[in-house]
Amino acid sequence: MPAGFSTTDTVAAIATAAGESGIGIIRISGEDALPIADRVLDRSILNAGAYTIHYRHAVTCSCGNMENASCAFPDRIQEKREILDDVLVSVMLAPHSYTGENTVEINCHGGSLVLQRVLEEVLKAGARPAGPGEFSKRAFLNGKMDLSQAEAVMDLIQAKNRYAMEAAVSQLQGGLSDKVRELREEILNETAWIEAALDDPEHYDLTGYPEELGKKLGILVRRLENLIENAESGKVMKEGISTVILGKPNAGKSSLLNLLAGEDRAIVTEIAGTTRDTLTEHIRMAGLSLNLTDTAGIRESTDRVEQIGVEKARKAAADADLLLVMIDGSVPLDKEDREILASSEGKQAVILLNKSDLPQIVTAEEIGKMSEHKVIVFSAKDGTGLPEMEETVRYMFYHNEINFNDQIYVTSARHKNALEQALRSLKLVQNSISQGLPEDFFSIDLQDAYQSLGEITGETVGDDVIDRIFERFCTGK
Repeated sequence: MPAGFSTTDTVAAIATAAGESGIGIIRISGEDALPIADRVLDRSILNAGAYTIHYRHAVTCSCGNMENASCAFPDRIQEKREILDDVLVSVMLAPHSYTGENTVEINCHGGSLVLQRVLEEVLKAGARPAGPGEFSKRAFLNGKMDLSQAEAVMDLIQAKNRYAMEAAVSQLQGGLSDKVRELREEILNETAWIEAALDDPEHYDLTGYPEELGKKLGILVRRLENLIENAESGKVMKEGISTVILGKPNAGKSSLLNLLAGEDRAIVTEIAGTTRDTLTEHIRMAGLSLNLTDTAGIRESTDRVEQIGVEKARKAAADADLLLVMIDGSVPLDKEDREILASSEGKQAVILLNKSDLPQIVTAEEIGKMSEHKVIVFSAKDGTGLPEMEETVRYMFYHNEINFNDQIYVTSARHKNALEQALRSLKLVQNSISQGLPEDFFSIDLQDAYQSLGEITGETVGDDVIDRIFERFCTGK
């Protein structure tokens, strides 16, 4: 258990987002959840059964007008108790709750003032404020979920697209945990066999074992490699695709941003060079997330401000995961168009031959002779080519149809790092086998792989890592 952390006290927090809403929830978790909630209700819930809901009034704490003190007297004091709200009170008893502890949720009307007032009374009644992620941390420490599942809770809350949401749900249901436990169990079995044979060579024969182990390691290594390969897709699901719109002035870059955003986010005029700086929007497109950046038009200029904008555009393009290269098909290609096309080579890019709603001078075939990338006849004005662009981008980053029933996507850099460490350890075992080294060398690296995989589920992770993970959670979850 992390240093300085205790699950023996009872904590409370507002569990719903800030702002006005129909319903707001105050969550109380811990051994004294029921008596503490009882002190701020007009009728008792001390004998309430598990998974029951009760209509009550939330009132000022039964300890009266005590300031800055926990209520030490559970007897209800009726006089001078102000009604704060009509509420529904949900009761869940240990161990069958999210945290594994007695839990009470007070469902109030969703105004920020009423929620804060009721929470203040709950704290007066004996609870302490919950820290960020403390409810989920208690669930982890009480064995209700492993660490990868706890991390999936926050990933689900922060999901920005359908794929990210489905990946988080898969991980929350134990998809990654099950794979990791299977790998650890197989590694542990081999480690135990080696240790037993080394301790008792009369009863365990290691003849031919290195070859047998080598075959098993080949399978384990491939399984780890598959998980690691999927981590790049997982990263894209979770964080979005860093996307830059690149082109010369007046090619339609800002119009494309507005089309994808569904609103006028960038200024669009017929004056070339209107955009002088980068503008980034988060866009959802075909189940994907694009962190989409509009840039200044690429061209030679004596204007110092425009020069700075062009420099920033080139830097953004160099750092991007994806380039959407805009070429104005209604005017002849020039030197700057060719330079822009050349700069996109070697990167993930789609060429959009824009302004197809106007008479065309440049053809897709002509562009195709100059670039290795897919060319799409496009119009940022009326949306021609948009479905084809969406499907092209999806295929570029996922290649195959995503199926969360069959595939596990690693979305955490921490998980990917642990998998890579385990893979390195198993490859060291393979190397030891090929060199004919003694079996005790195998055992050391197998144990390292076992340890690394345990970091994913939290079975071998340090307290400092646990604290750091839950610090990024929102308060109330």
